[in-house]
Amino acid sequence: MPPKSTDLDYRPSYLAAAIASLVIFCIYLATLAPSTAMWDTSEYISAAYVLGIPHPPGNPLFVLIGRVFAILPLGHLSVAMKVNILAALTSAVAAGMWFLITERILVGWLTERWQRLAGAALAALIGATEFTVWNQSVVNEKVYTVSLMGLAIISWLTVRWSDDPDGPMADRLLVMIAYLLGLGYANHMMGFLAGPAVVVAVAVRRPVTFLRWKLIAISIGALLLGMTPFLTQPIRAAHYPPINEGEPTTWSAFLYNFNRGQYGKPDLLDRQAPFAGQLGMFWLYFKWQWLRDVKDMYPRAQSILAMIYMILGLMGGYVHWRRDRKSFWYFGTFMLTLTIVLIYYLNFKYGHSQCLLMGNPSDVACEVRDRDYFFIVAFSAWGVWAALGLVYIWEGVASLFGSDEVKVGREVVEVPRRTSWLASSWILAFAFVPLFTNWKAASRAGQTDTYAFAHDLLDSVEPYGILITAGDNDTFPLWYAQEVEGVRKDVLVLCTSLLNTDWYVRQLIRRPVFPYDAAKGPAVYRGREWPMPKGPPLHMTTVQADSIPEVEDLRQPMLFKKGSIEATIKPQPLQKADIVVLMMIRDDYPNRPFYFSRTAGSYPQEVLGLGQYLLMQGLARKLLPDTPSPGKDTVLLQGEGFVDVPRTRELWYHDFLGPAAVIKRGMWVDKASVGIPYIYLTTAVDLSDLALQRGDTVESRKLLDTAHALGDATDLSRLFNTQVAPPATAVPLGNDTGGGVKMSDSGTHPKK
Repeated sequence: MPPKSTDLDYRPSYLAAAIASLVIFCIYLATLAPSTAMWDTSEYISAAYVLGIPHPPGNPLFVLIGRVFAILPLGHLSVAMKVNILAALTSAVAAGMWFLITERILVGWLTERWQRLAGAALAALIGATEFTVWNQSVVNEKVYTVSLMGLAIISWLTVRWSDDPDGPMADRLLVMIAYLLGLGYANHMMGFLAGPAVVVAVAVRRPVTFLRWKLIAISIGALLLGMTPFLTQPIRAAHYPPINEGEPTTWSAFLYNFNRGQYGKPDLLDRQAPFAGQLGMFWLYFKWQWLRDVKDMYPRAQSILAMIYMILGLMGGYVHWRRDRKSFWYFGTFMLTLTIVLIYYLNFKYGHSQCLLMGNPSDVACEVRDRDYFFIVAFSAWGVWAALGLVYIWEGVASLFGSDEVKVGREVVEVPRRTSWLASSWILAFAFVPLFTNWKAASRAGQTDTYAFAHDLLDSVEPYGILITAGDNDTFPLWYAQEVEGVRKDVLVLCTSLLNTDWYVRQLIRRPVFPYDAAKGPAVYRGREWPMPKGPPLHMTTVQADSIPEVEDLRQPMLFKKGSIEATIKPQPLQKADIVVLMMIRDDYPNRPFYFSRTAGSYPQEVLGLGQYLLMQGLARKLLPDTPSPGKDTVLLQGEGFVDVPRTRELWYHDFLGPAAVIKRGMWVDKASVGIPYIYLTTAVDLSDLALQRGDTVESRKLLDTAHALGDATDLSRLFNTQVAPPATAVPLGNDTGGGVKMSDSGTHPKK
């Protein structure tokens, strides 16, 4: 290799970087989700659309940017797709920044510009097609792609500052970096992750900078100026938007939201899992980046690819340190912060998939979902070092095809000929591996299953009904369907995870009653009048609601009565959410129909003692005034309870969108939310069983085929044993949850 060049008077290839970003953007557009998705996607898209406040700390910068994208006049594109484009665009810009940084590092190494551009293109491609980066860039599941873009821009500016810390633009660059750090924090705390690396870069390159009090004061001012989007929160919260989490209308409420007080993060010394186990979680997620869709025959290939890219990255980091020490002080510290330091700071429990691999041991605390998205910046930036490592190998292989002596400065070195570089360029094809191995798993093209689920669950509820849900995946999609798509706004959604907070109860009392549009509703509800209820479902003021206790410890069984309903509540700590649900039944039943989502599992039976009064209709269970009686239309199924057969069949055949959407998608990568399609699967099997009991073998077989297709699309086909007859025995019906999973996420919902 030639010695390091001291000539840094080069012109960054901004046009080439823009082209690289455009190519990546096109890849993302080709695999972009046309609608919403599970977890936080629906919450963030809805909050952006209504200019609301998502879960703490509220991400005000994202909401403002997302609102702009949500109202862009882009033809007939859905609001969700426009916000998803925001995710794609920000990640593509980040890829362009990695392109520029890699090219800059290669300036002191490779003599020809085309070689540097090739290496820079490798960094952009590798970093953009890793699974987590790609997956987060084609559906706006989190706010982290905006953070990724901000941190990548800060990285480029810091590298430029490191080149000339005494130049005419040096101070302005530092002030701009400080501003972007503050602005990044207004999007998410992740925006501060570049801070330690910037401090190290300044300390190494020009430590005297820390003594320049005028400059420091201006930088602090710029930092605070960047955080001003937070000022929009109390203003907007006072207007009570439909999504107003935390309701930060007072200084104390604002600070509580800003500091994420409701999550109760443990002390760093109180480890939620051994640090070795947390490193193991990161390694599992790192393996996903190169081959996510792993079937039983691929785990070895996944591990081999991960090891190769790990070695490439470490090799690239070493070469970076050897060839460009100026930028390494920043980038090396940045990578350390994004990996080891961040793993320790986040202090996660064992990862969800990690626990699955361990056999879900009962004595191990596990995350309710995989947290790979927290490392999106680390994975994306790893593309820079992986590309440098690949270029290093490229150079070594090229030297085998012949070299020439070239005078560089006062030294004469061996440099591979241009023909040698070209002859060995085949090795660069390795950078395309994640593009092909992750395309199917990362792509969200044509995915509509989440919206379909929200549509189906809302339509399972009669007009003006109250629907009680459990957490993220059975609540956020409903918010999206109602607030963005205008689907069944007459239904009042109660999320038990949020009912434990004061602000959510107040918002339910304030929420207006929206008229039911029979023309747009299911045909099964037509032909009768549905009187619009008046007043809130809880007959008390917001001040009175604030006095509801957080918990009531029942030391002995309690009898709850409402009309002919008599429910015995067993001794237990009764949470505020449970108390509010019982109060609403007391105040507003049967004025409004009450339903429990089947995703809530055994909650109405085990906690509220209402199991004997429930009747399954579609994806929900209706609260009846009396215990259902078996008959032609009402059948008792093991594990499901009483089923309203005509209503469920009518919804399944003439209204539900979910089964077709899940089957069309053909895969369900997120195992933590597989309980959603499992509900459809069990419904198909239940209806198949009932059809068989009626002697309709044709319908039974058709429904069982649908269940098989759902199983194949979601990796749940193992539940079937096709050699066993009759079809009704294909799936055991002993699980009374209908989905087997309580869809709650401790990461985004308040502690009880």
